[in-house]
Amino acid sequence: MSDQDQERLLESARRLLEGGKDGRDDQAFEAAHPSDLAAIMHHLPLPQQVALFRRLSPERAGEVLPSLDDTTLLELVQALDEVEVSRILDEMPPEHAANVVNELPPDEAEKILELVKEEHSEDIQELLDYPEHSAGRLMSPDFVAVREDATVEGAIKHIRGSIASERAFELYVVDSHKHLVGTVPLRRLLIADPSTAVLAIRDDNVVSVPTSMDQEEVARVVAKYDLVAVPVVDAQHRLVGTITADDVVDIIGQEATEDIFRMAGSDAAELERRSPRQIALMRLPWVLTTLLIELLAGVVIHLFDQTLGKVILLASFMPVIQAISGNTGLQSVTMVVRGLATGQVQLSRWWEPLRRQVQTSSILGGVCAVVVGAVAWMWHSAAFAFVVAVSMFVSVNLSGFAGTTIPMLSKRLGFDPAITAGPFETALQDVFGVTIFLSLATALLRWIS
Repeated sequence: MSDQDQERLLESARRLLEGGKDGRDDQAFEAAHPSDLAAIMHHLPLPQQVALFRRLSPERAGEVLPSLDDTTLLELVQALDEVEVSRILDEMPPEHAANVVNELPPDEAEKILELVKEEHSEDIQELLDYPEHSAGRLMSPDFVAVREDATVEGAIKHIRGSIASERAFELYVVDSHKHLVGTVPLRRLLIADPSTAVLAIRDDNVVSVPTSMDQEEVARVVAKYDLVAVPVVDAQHRLVGTITADDVVDIIGQEATEDIFRMAGSDAAELERRSPRQIALMRLPWVLTTLLIELLAGVVIHLFDQTLGKVILLASFMPVIQAISGNTGLQSVTMVVRGLATGQVQLSRWWEPLRRQVQTSSILGGVCAVVVGAVAWMWHSAAFAFVVAVSMFVSVNLSGFAGTTIPMLSKRLGFDPAITAGPFETALQDVFGVTIFLSLATALLRWIS
């Protein structure tokens, strides 16, 4: 929906809330996609959100609720009656209902789950028992499976009687103990002889993921094998759920956003629910850590006061070397962090990205060294230009090396590289760059004198 269409839908919603009787407004409201309805909720005050939401049937409300941002969802659910919320959850797929319940305070979530239909409540609670961001939490417990001794005719009857009208699905084959033993492509099922055993037409080379797998790894599996849906199995390899491609698209967006925010020492939640004080307290440790490291650069500069006093022009090139080497390192960090997230960078083959980065940094450092050296020669002397050029080359290469190894080392030690790599690499590179530059300059002055 375009911005103009969304604005028109918002105006229609406001007229309806004001008691308007125009049938076109009702028609626009009823025909709108659930995601579009969720988008306009964000622009309405809470009392109007509640009034608008109550115009929806429980089934349609269950489609809108998962599309709301976390803050709007939490405020809206807390403003609604517990019975209303429970009726809406009853109409939602268990995995979506679990996401809603997970946003609520524990006491309130428990009260609402007690009002939900028992079987549905158990499904929701089972999903909530899995770790957050795991395949078990993400999966849908609704899937279509047949026993391996079933016939094609029996499988088709089972599908007709069990498949949800709007849910994409795969036909899975399980043994008598519910162990996943294969899948059957629907085209093959439809063209096979009705009396044929499913066992004879199954694909036994099925890709599955365990319930404990991190959702980011699930996304990589789906992308690697071009899957429409991936089955989820427990520790005994029993089929317990499925994850579809639309869920994976959401994961990719969430993880990419999370990595970007963490590289800045923050998280996406600060845009939605954190106060300025909470944001400041969350960022403060990273700011102070970076500040302390940067103060080392000040100490280094102080140690070389005599050198700077003799050749004051050195101070003009220090910011240039720090900026270029810092940017090179940050680019390396970004590439490696994203590569680790997508699987393009493997810790077991750490030397490959390191080798590529060394080659790239050598080219970048060489070009920058020639340019800055030429400027330094015009301003001072050939010896001075040599110091500046070598410092630039070494700093850029050291920065590229650090920007590649720090994220991989963080990952190996169990830390999130998106959090640790960016701030530390930039600050450390400033210290190293200044140290290299002023050390070379001091050595040169001693040699000349």
